[in-house]
Amino acid sequence: MALQLTDLSTRTFSTRSVWRRPGRVRLETLILIRWLAIIGQTAAVLFVEFVLQLSVPLGPVLAVIAMSAWVNLFLMIARPIQGPVKEWEAGVQLAYDIIQLAVLLGLTGGVQNPFLVLFIAPVAISAAVLRPAITALLASLAIVSVAALRSWRAPLPWIDGVPFDVPPLYEAGLSTAAIIGLVFTGIYAWAVAAEEERMTLALAATEAVLAREQRLSALGGLAAAAAHALGTPLATIHLAAKEMERTLPADSPLADDVHLLATQAERCRGILQQLSIKPEAGDAVHARAPLGVLLEEAAGPHRGQGVTIAVRLEGPEGARAPDLKRMPEILHGLGNLIENAVSFAREAVEVAARWNDEEVTILVRDDGPGFSGDVLTRLGAPYLSVRRGAQRGKAGGLGLGFFIAKTLLEGSGGKLIARNRTGAISGAVVSVTWPRSAIEAAPL
Repeated sequence: MALQLTDLSTRTFSTRSVWRRPGRVRLETLILIRWLAIIGQTAAVLFVEFVLQLSVPLGPVLAVIAMSAWVNLFLMIARPIQGPVKEWEAGVQLAYDIIQLAVLLGLTGGVQNPFLVLFIAPVAISAAVLRPAITALLASLAIVSVAALRSWRAPLPWIDGVPFDVPPLYEAGLSTAAIIGLVFTGIYAWAVAAEEERMTLALAATEAVLAREQRLSALGGLAAAAAHALGTPLATIHLAAKEMERTLPADSPLADDVHLLATQAERCRGILQQLSIKPEAGDAVHARAPLGVLLEEAAGPHRGQGVTIAVRLEGPEGARAPDLKRMPEILHGLGNLIENAVSFAREAVEVAARWNDEEVTILVRDDGPGFSGDVLTRLGAPYLSVRRGAQRGKAGGLGLGFFIAKTLLEGSGGKLIARNRTGAISGAVVSVTWPRSAIEAAPL
């Protein structure tokens, strides 16, 4: 399952598809943000002019703000605003917002205007919802605008029309602070959005694993329902066949056929009775499994890949291994851990179980190179590229399998710890520990 879903994250796009693909932002959102900017800009200009009594070039400034209002009205009339816009469209709109803000600042003091920090807003929005290439272009446009505002600007409105001049060094500091804020905020917003996207896809993969197991379990209920529905007509057939067998003469040519019909109907009734029994109520293989059998079932699909897989029970001497609940979360989780171990192992993988009166611990050991220091600190995050297959250019190796295993096993009540082996044998060890009461099957 993990390998199938990695295709979602490893697909490549041509330059054309990047620009044409639907974005993750709706036109309505861009329009709403622009209306908020228009209201804020208008309020700030009127406050400075009429409350602070500072001279602002009202005509040109209000004309630039009105242009944004006309852009919004045009977009609202020209197309539906509910759907997402293409990435290039969103990029163009955010570029317009940067240019409009640059013109406003140019009319009101340039880099000396404290509203210079508003350049960060369009770049941060782009970093959160658009491709890095588009964000880089918008950030470059904002940086060029900041640099241009140092040279081409009207005086900052000030008391009694007195020019407001600041030392060139301080002005350079304002420009540098704005540019650093642009870069830092853009990178931060992109990193958070990328992590959220990776986590969403990984959780979707986990839900798909569980949904598949639930569909398989639902087949048992469907079989029981079918057995119940077929029981009545089959009983009628069996009764009629028995009645015919009883009334026919012994030397009748139909006697053997009627007898065969009665016995086969009886056989079908027995099969349907078995199907009508819920697996969890009557089938010990589905409801419970000895600890060793559970480990063998998890390890079985990964044998025959050039690596020996040994299953060991390392419990107290003379103690009987507990029977565990046959939980799909545990089977899938352990299977993924064993798959990862086989990917790294040189020759052998050990799957061992330990238990006492309080806990059950399962360890998966390999004799590979072990975890590097940077991997250990990030292990369990989705799409961590560490698998050997990834180095060969194959699908997989993005850490999705380990993420699913960790999510499933900890969701069943276990605690997962990854570390490196100590001693003469190198390799990695992943242990999962459950309270015995959480996974032990009820006594028969």
